[in-house]
Amino acid sequence: MCVLALSTLFYSCKKFISIDPPTTALVGISVFSDNTTATAAVTGIYNRMMEANDQASGLSQNISTFGALSADEFISYSTTADLNEFYENAISKTNGYLTYNLWGNLYSYIYSANAIIEGLSTSKTVSDAVKKQLTGESKFIRAFCHFYLLNLFGDVPLITTTNYQLTAKTGRSAPTLVYQQVIADLKEAESMLASDYSYSKGERIRPNQWAASAMLARVYLYTGDWANAEAESGKLIGNTTMFSLLSDLNGVFLKNSQETILQLMPVSPGFNTMEGYNYILTTVPSIVSLNNQLLNSFEPGDYRRNNWIDSLTVDAQTYYYPFKYKAMGGDPSIPVTEYAMFLRLAEQFLIRAEARAMQNNIAGAQDDLNVIRSRAGLSSTTANDQAALLLAIEQERKVELFTEWGNRWFDLKRSGRADIVLGPQKPGWKATAALYPIPLYEIQNNPQLSQNPGY
Repeated sequence: MCVLALSTLFYSCKKFISIDPPTTALVGISVFSDNTTATAAVTGIYNRMMEANDQASGLSQNISTFGALSADEFISYSTTADLNEFYENAISKTNGYLTYNLWGNLYSYIYSANAIIEGLSTSKTVSDAVKKQLTGESKFIRAFCHFYLLNLFGDVPLITTTNYQLTAKTGRSAPTLVYQQVIADLKEAESMLASDYSYSKGERIRPNQWAASAMLARVYLYTGDWANAEAESGKLIGNTTMFSLLSDLNGVFLKNSQETILQLMPVSPGFNTMEGYNYILTTVPSIVSLNNQLLNSFEPGDYRRNNWIDSLTVDAQTYYYPFKYKAMGGDPSIPVTEYAMFLRLAEQFLIRAEARAMQNNIAGAQDDLNVIRSRAGLSSTTANDQAALLLAIEQERKVELFTEWGNRWFDLKRSGRADIVLGPQKPGWKATAALYPIPLYEIQNNPQLSQNPGY
């Protein structure tokens, strides 16, 4: 009963920056009275992330879909104006998906993580070992969400407390400050979390120290700390006992695959991932399909083109869709074989390749890039200087990580190439579209918030 109450509380605090959450509920329901209820509070956040239309759900209102529409991966067939605004790079300040599915949900998870960190810090009944693990997971969640908010919206409020008097008046923090907190949280998580998956019974469905290292590698890459990006990614690449690239591409997204660093378990009865349900086409697309720009990016013979993309022809018109997830779901008798992928080893090779290239370690960058190319059935890269290698790595990230968590959208922005790449493809493209607008609702309720240019 207390777990249900906690879940309800956390969900009700979706708009906690501008709405005062209940101040006595956490104490009243004694969430942190034992290991079981405290653990349930943390796993409840993962469940919510996987619920319909939340960040990892795989349905149309999630980061992967929004990012792919904003970049050059998806065509939109939706009749929903709010979704088409992402495709047209003309997002309204009152867009409901922007306000609730992105901003609202991400800050809701941050609030939940902060509440757990605070509750555990004063608990006398949760064991030290469980307290350490759950605090580490909560800091990972907080860092993960701040990272996405920062890369979607630019300067964002940095929230590390549940104190409404503070959060209601918090303005936008510079990216350097947000990244400092993200790195601090991930470092603490890395030191606090387990080194294996034993606490999740061998399933790779809760973050451990390797997930924290993977996120740290990504953050260091985004912040230009090439040496640390190389070091963190190297930890995972070097752990060949726990992680390895699969030669069979059709096994990569299966639950607990050896390439997995972190996945989340589906929560909808009768379904595997919602990516499978949402993206696999059985009739004319009503939401999205892959665009020709992405399809034409694959080199001849690329195994990823053959294994991770499929098509459907209706009335002589062929539509292409992501086929990384093979199980469409909808039948309770079908076993769950796929989990939603958050972090995987292939990205770490590409992170280290880019970090090495930026440090002029040309041979090392080529080696890492060629590992990914070889797995895809391609010959070694011909790029042999820094500039050529960076473009080759960007291209490899495009065909390896497509439709995964907005990677392509973020890559174009952080490289400064969004205008060059998207300008010719998107008729209404403006440079200011690289950042989403701050929801008008939030600005109206918090005078400390300012709007992004162009909105």
